[in-house]
Amino acid sequence: QVQVVESGGGLVQAGGSLRLSCAVSGSIFAFNTMAWYRQAPGKERELVAAITNGGYTDYGDSVKGRFTIFRDSANNTVNLHMNSLKPEDTAVYYCNAGYVIGGRRGSYWGQGTQVTVSS
Repeated sequence: QVQVVESGGGLVQAGGSLRLSCAVSGSIFAFNTMAWYRQAPGKERELVAAITNGGYTDYGDSVKGRFTIFRDSANNTVNLHMNSLKPEDTAVYYCNAGYVIGGRRGSYWGQGTQVTVSS
């Protein structure tokens, strides 16, 4: 069973920065896409950022220009640098490891890490 483990969440003041890290059992390059999602209370889970094996990145509109997703090959992690944080960024952040095998898509989820931004 693949394990996906997030770390780095916490409490930060508005305007501050945090870095989230996602570690998976096995190589991060075994997955076609690594992504971060978030879910705030009473809201649906939404895409924050994603990165493919080819290095293509995609970001949710609300975080463009503030968040950066990148792979740390040396540590086999996928990280999310979050700058200029806003109270509306408060949510549980989940890492997702996506794969395609034999034409079938699947993914694994981590347990999530809480990010709280105070005003």
